[in-house]
Amino acid sequence: MTAAPPAEPGRSEPGGGTPRPRAVAILAGVALVALLADLVTKHLALAALTDREPVRLLGGLVYLSLTRNSGAAWSIGSDHTWIFPLITIGVVGWIVWMALRLRSLPWAVSLGLVLGGALGNLVDRIFRAPSPFHGHVVDMISLFDPFGQVWPVFNLADSSLVCGVLLAVLLELTGRQRDGRRAGRDGDPTDADATRAAADQRERA
Repeated sequence: MTAAPPAEPGRSEPGGGTPRPRAVAILAGVALVALLADLVTKHLALAALTDREPVRLLGGLVYLSLTRNSGAAWSIGSDHTWIFPLITIGVVGWIVWMALRLRSLPWAVSLGLVLGGALGNLVDRIFRAPSPFHGHVVDMISLFDPFGQVWPVFNLADSSLVCGVLLAVLLELTGRQRDGRRAGRDGDPTDADATRAAADQRERA
């Protein structure tokens, strides 16, 4: 009986392959790095930019401009700050649920970025002024304009969220499943995955 071919580096086998604990560990590690980076940059921004004019970088491409946002992008929902922590808690719960069947390393990175970004802003909502669950998010990066007239002022948590969502969209478009499978146009595993699974079944028989 011949041995099954080894899995390609970085690729998860259908129904197994990459151990689930490894994918979950990567998700947690990416989330922790994103969260810590966000907390550190917010601390530095508050220390260096409070009561200071915006700092111009890269010829005006980027400005460091400290703001506190009670809403979402463009201050949407600023009168209903309390709803954003609830949404974030729901997102965190969904990611934890997804981790129960997570075997794909790219999906682990994507969900880790989303989780880290969500937690970064959740910390602000809960612990910053004016009150718990009504806290204002610290933002400090403005593109093309010092006061967010071209693009909303954002922070590293927002960047992490956007990158995670874009990666998730790319993974969906390329047919990569969270359980490690590679779906074809019809949503079924690709021929290569199906062949490999069939070979495994023959060997077990």
